[in-house]
Amino acid sequence: MMNDSTEAAAGLPPATTNLLARWAQGEGRSAAALTIEALNAGCFCVSLDEDALTLGLQAELGSPEILQLVRERCPYVFSARPVFVSREHMDRMRRLIQAVEAVVALPAYRERVLARSPEIARQPASRTRGVFFGYDFHVAQEGFGLIEVNTNAGGAMLNAVLGRAHRACCLPVERLGPSAAGVEAFERAIVEMFHSEWRLGGSDRPLRTIAIVDEDPAGQYLYPEFLLFQRLFERHGLQAVVVDPQELTLHGDELRAGGLAIDLVYNRLTDFYLEAPASQALRTAYERGSVVVTPHPQAHALYADKRNLVLWSDGPVLEAIGVPEEARHVLLSGVPRTVVVDADNAEVLWSQRKRLFFKPFAGFGSRAAYRGDKVTQRVWSEIVAGGYVAQALIVPGERAVDAAADRPLKFDLRQYVYEGEVQWTAARLYQGQTTNFRTPGGGFAPVYEGPP
Repeated sequence: MMNDSTEAAAGLPPATTNLLARWAQGEGRSAAALTIEALNAGCFCVSLDEDALTLGLQAELGSPEILQLVRERCPYVFSARPVFVSREHMDRMRRLIQAVEAVVALPAYRERVLARSPEIARQPASRTRGVFFGYDFHVAQEGFGLIEVNTNAGGAMLNAVLGRAHRACCLPVERLGPSAAGVEAFERAIVEMFHSEWRLGGSDRPLRTIAIVDEDPAGQYLYPEFLLFQRLFERHGLQAVVVDPQELTLHGDELRAGGLAIDLVYNRLTDFYLEAPASQALRTAYERGSVVVTPHPQAHALYADKRNLVLWSDGPVLEAIGVPEEARHVLLSGVPRTVVVDADNAEVLWSQRKRLFFKPFAGFGSRAAYRGDKVTQRVWSEIVAGGYVAQALIVPGERAVDAAADRPLKFDLRQYVYEGEVQWTAARLYQGQTTNFRTPGGGFAPVYEGPP
């Protein structure tokens, strides 16, 4: 399985190394949790191949200047170490995703959620599903929970590049990680997903043009990923541009970026309901059905509004809206109890704050989100003023990235999902209250999945 030099490189005692070999082959179920914990605590034999990453980025981006931009803009976007996760936890995440999808499909749920949402989310939407839903989890030996869902989750293309650049020291472990064939299949699935959204939008002609839209895209931390998407689309015969929403103009029923007519908008805006003045051309085109927008405002309302976590973790509500018993069990055991913060429960929540995490309804990127034990009186006054939920705290998993480091990094897991199916799983390593891509040794990391 692993020779002596491999054991030394792994930094693990022989007993744990033997567990690794058994785990990799699907044996030793009772020891699996211990093995995964030991691997995340002390396996340093799997690492990022910097040369392979550089070559991969050069090949994808096609420009030394852009590669330099990645290095300067995103120095902590790629972690050197993978995260080990049991198959049991992977299966549990998939079951929870399916349960959420089943709830969102219920008319009673949609009616309840859309009644509190802006008008643009209530208007009849196309049959498009929304690309790159990100289901974010905390998974550890002592805890499991769906932390939130995002409807414009970033990082997919960065993870594809990363998947090609990690190297394991031995075949049993290498088989648990992403393969070159798996990465290629993921990229094909990405392109097909956009074609699917175009077809679901009602057109009977081929998709031709895509606009990747975000506010000040060149100033975004993940701007290099926009360029990776642009290159991917172009390799598959699609014309793609990266634009600010204010660069879009409406000519009759045609949305344009410069002189280019746009068929589909890949929406990376955090202006989820297209309310900003810069988004008005895009909003009008969407309301007229002149362009396919994915993900669209209704998708955000149904999935990503943090108040949905309140519904998904409330047994009587789930039963009242017709959620089957099995799905209720999956949700209640996997979505941490969440409540809206208001004047009636503020005193109780303040007393319990060390066991809670506070998030704004429409938050994104961990902005204005606070772990309860870090909340000051000033911040608490802002939370109580309205617009926040309180979620039971689920401790994240931990991964040591360096044998000499004082303490391990935390991690969460992101499942990239389309039409209820998981396309890719990535980890995000960080230090502090939330993911931040500012931690040395942190960033996106591949997930190594093994039994049980």
